[in-house]
Amino acid sequence: MRAWAVRAYHRLGRLRHDPTLAIAVVLVPVLLYLVIAPVGAMVVDSVRVQIRDSALSGLPTGTITTRYLERTFVTGTISQRMFWEPLANTVYISVAVAILALALGGSLAWLVVRTDLPGRRWLAPALVVPYMLPSWTFAAAWLTFFKNRRLGGQPGFAEALGLSPSEWLAFGALPIVVAETFHYFPFAYLLFGSALRSLDSQLEESAQVLGARRRVIFRRIVVPLLLPALMSALLLTFSRTVGTFGTPYLLGGPVGYTVLATSLYGNFKAGSPGVAAVIGLVMVVMGLAMLALDLYMLREFRRFVTIGGRGAIERRIALRGARLPLSLLVALVFIATVGAPLGLLAISTLMMKPGIFLLSNFTLDYWISPSIVSQAYKPGLLLDPLTYGVAWNSLQIAGLAALGAGLGGILIGYVAVKLAGTGIANFLRQVSFLPYLVPATGFAAAYLSLFAVSRGPIPSLYGTMLLVVIVMAVKYLPYGSRSGIAAMMQLGKEPEEAAMTCGAPWHKRILRIVVPIQKNALIIGLLLPFISGMKELSLVVMLATPGTELLTTQVLRYVEYGYSQMSNGVVILIVAIIFGLTFLVQRITKSGLAAGLGA
Repeated sequence: MRAWAVRAYHRLGRLRHDPTLAIAVVLVPVLLYLVIAPVGAMVVDSVRVQIRDSALSGLPTGTITTRYLERTFVTGTISQRMFWEPLANTVYISVAVAILALALGGSLAWLVVRTDLPGRRWLAPALVVPYMLPSWTFAAAWLTFFKNRRLGGQPGFAEALGLSPSEWLAFGALPIVVAETFHYFPFAYLLFGSALRSLDSQLEESAQVLGARRRVIFRRIVVPLLLPALMSALLLTFSRTVGTFGTPYLLGGPVGYTVLATSLYGNFKAGSPGVAAVIGLVMVVMGLAMLALDLYMLREFRRFVTIGGRGAIERRIALRGARLPLSLLVALVFIATVGAPLGLLAISTLMMKPGIFLLSNFTLDYWISPSIVSQAYKPGLLLDPLTYGVAWNSLQIAGLAALGAGLGGILIGYVAVKLAGTGIANFLRQVSFLPYLVPATGFAAAYLSLFAVSRGPIPSLYGTMLLVVIVMAVKYLPYGSRSGIAAMMQLGKEPEEAAMTCGAPWHKRILRIVVPIQKNALIIGLLLPFISGMKELSLVVMLATPGTELLTTQVLRYVEYGYSQMSNGVVILIVAIIFGLTFLVQRITKSGLAAGLGA
């Protein structure tokens, strides 16, 4: 008995000094429950009679049924309207956005990285800014300018200026594609910029010496070497566009142009959780298919090596007479994607009637009036307690989610590096990254399926702030885990081993050695989820309830009420908070966030 006690004591001592395996054993079931189980719950909900449908069908609640699958895929006009048309629209929008974003982002990356374009040092971080804005900022700006009177409410600037925008220009596929391309092109810009920096210009020069023309060099050398970045940009942009809710809702909803994300939301609001679960599953499968295709392409293109044993030479292409026109063109892209949308939204909040540039039409009422007659006597945004309430909710939820994602990412990174090469480390790496590629709306639907009712000791969390925090933390866990893995891989074993020799326990080694040395990477792992959470809409639109409204969901409420100045004002507040936090991150870490966004 004494020998057993001694062995147990020594094992506890070793665990106290190196709890890596114990942490891994805890993390595995947590990730299984928070990443894999929601999808399983959604599968169950798609084939099980829901409470509301029990009374209509006469079947007991929980009975296995194919009702929802048939209603979604088979039932004539209903399935056509609820699934097949939204699916076709989703694929069309996603493919168009992926191609256009790739073309725009790739062209800008080539100009900034490979040419002598003036102002490159300023343009390099500036072209990332559109990705830091909420995706539906461009949709709100588009409505502010192009909205027509045919659907009621206030007209846009165009009509006030004497123009008459057609319905296809004001709403539908075209504006959705343009708005989402403006948001996602920095994603391709970052991926292509990174690939171009590692491409040795001697390869192209050698081909020129041998007499190859520029278009042949581009087709036979540059494009093959950039194929991994090209495919990643295409597949990941497609995946992100599939789950986007805000832009299609604002620009497609008024004319009945639906995508999978808005159809899922509509079925959820209409009390059809079974159909919503089926549509959510389709979105998850699409995300997983993108992940599988990306992994396949990565394996296929590993043979393309762009960094050799000798030092690469970087020579910039001289633009000569095209320098000024191209620099103006790139500056115009920045104005069109950042300056114009934000300026349009800001000026609209100062106008009683949109588009009338008379001094008498300008007002500060929408910001500081105690009672706005045209807005049902609501106070201005800065005097409205509701604004501060939803802003506090946003800060709380995004802050707690960022803390969860950041700390979870640090632990995953620590375990993945310490146990590198083991099955448990590979599991943690892959599963922690999976939420990044699952469309946001489908991910939220999966969490509703899991937490809408109590399951064993875990109570129902729907309608609570905790559910929003959990789903946001898991969705942004890839930011924290990738940052944690990168930080731990850069840190050698020697400092921690020296501390272990001196008898320092694990928590002191982490707090006094690991965190101080890698504080910049770990801070980014915390603040990137926070910034992303502040602008999130697709993920929370179905989870937010009257007690857990956020700034982003408040924008939708004002849009539904027709309070365009108020909705645009909230967008400006969100952007101001995001920019302020980004500036804070740069001051703390003394580095830009361009390398972290979209990684």
